[in-house]
Amino acid sequence: MKWPEKIIIKEVGPRDGLQNEKRIVPTDVKIDWINALSNTGLSYIEATSFVNPKWIPQLGDAMEVMKGIKRNPDVTYAALVPNKRGLEAALEANIDEVSVFMSASESHNQNNINKSIADTYPVLREVIEEAIQNGKTVRGYVSTVFGCPYEGDVPVEQALRVCDQLFDYGIHELSLGDTIGVASPMQVEQFLEVALKRYDKSKVALHFHDTRGMALANIVKSLEYGIVTFDASLGGLGGCPYAPGASGNVATDDLVHMLDKMGIETGIDAEKLMQASLLIQNSLQKSLPSHQMAVFNASK
Repeated sequence: MKWPEKIIIKEVGPRDGLQNEKRIVPTDVKIDWINALSNTGLSYIEATSFVNPKWIPQLGDAMEVMKGIKRNPDVTYAALVPNKRGLEAALEANIDEVSVFMSASESHNQNNINKSIADTYPVLREVIEEAIQNGKTVRGYVSTVFGCPYEGDVPVEQALRVCDQLFDYGIHELSLGDTIGVASPMQVEQFLEVALKRYDKSKVALHFHDTRGMALANIVKSLEYGIVTFDASLGGLGGCPYAPGASGNVATDDLVHMLDKMGIETGIDAEKLMQASLLIQNSLQKSLPSHQMAVFNASK
């Protein structure tokens, strides 16, 4: 098997990880954590979300965080943006990249965004087009691609219709989300067989949650198809408030360990990653769920 020589890991812990934590991390700790992540060799950090704090109070300090971090010129700093009002704040904070989001399944979209899929399209189109006019790249997240907590399996063509629409609006990269962690390598293969006939693999990223311990296996299957971009959350932080039992994203530290063992370059320093893991673990006052942190914590 010929693996890709280099992989891009997009760190989503400061957003996707922290938004699901009951404990609100102080702003200064978030800033210190993002600064630590910025020095690990990561090239991309999704730092926060400009969603109304009423819905995600854990990230209500988005502006303060973005204005407080020390930006590494080699790192792209992104933020999740739900609508035009959120975009205005994100532009004021001078984020590098805008992330928009919606679901492949109607029920999850209604619960997550409080809109139908049809009603979500014009909102995101406005955000995408205005962001591009302001010189920003836009990344599109599609959730529940491999399964929905309300509807079960999601037909491939149903998911791809949403993806098609986002590409038509001008996103430069698509992140396919296994939001509740139900995908298997066979399902990933079946999806990519169809999707990569429509989209260039360089424009596709995978976003696996590890609810059933399948995330790394799904990544290996994705590597076989030449996918080189994966979202991950340091320590395995995260979850989904609308998917009971869903765990966090695949852990950045576990993913880096696996890729290092496979001889695939990530550009990430595992020791510096561990130091960043300890910083957020201490703040949350609980053990992080990744395998690497379990080994470390057991050895203390």
